[in-house]
Amino acid sequence: MTDRRFAPGDVVVRREILLGEVWFGCPTICVEDSPDLLALYLPPGAEFGFPELGEFPCGRHPWQTAGHRAWSGHGKLMLQRPGEAHSVDVFWSGPDRAFAGWYFNLQDPLRRTPIGVDTLDHELDLWWAADADRYVWKDVEIFAQRLVEGRYPGMEAAIRAEGDRIAALLDAGERWWDESWASWKPGPAWPVPRLPAGWHAVPV
Repeated sequence: MTDRRFAPGDVVVRREILLGEVWFGCPTICVEDSPDLLALYLPPGAEFGFPELGEFPCGRHPWQTAGHRAWSGHGKLMLQRPGEAHSVDVFWSGPDRAFAGWYFNLQDPLRRTPIGVDTLDHELDLWWAADADRYVWKDVEIFAQRLVEGRYPGMEAAIRAEGDRIAALLDAGERWWDESWASWKPGPAWPVPRLPAGWHAVPV
């Protein structure tokens, strides 16, 4: 654990930890790191890292199995508050980079490391498209399959409760994030970040 704060433009390695092992990593760019918010940008072309440690108990990361090696399309912005088991992700689409919608990504609360943050995606999510009147649930069937695979032992109730909590807030008209992030743009001079050597060896 580290209390280090990142400066705008710093490379922040976002790792996923599955059953105590580093399972996935990608380099992001720090946009803001304040006591109330960590905003990270995953730009197009950012590489994906998959440690070659043999087969994990729940199989390899789905993106590794599918042959995905880098983020494609427009980048996404991830807004994360300390201690919360989700991020609010901002997506854009089209040649004019129009705001596409808000993605509520259920995940482990972030844990800081010397090179970035550790978490684990919980598969179950909510999506509110910019042109929609209401959110929709995503990956409900896949989440159920992941439970069968043993990916989230003892976590099902908490994950479902977090999703229900977010849905209730949205139903009540609550907006706990700054909606002006929809018009945010990355710095034009930012290079595509790379994973540092030994990124997977940093202790969990």
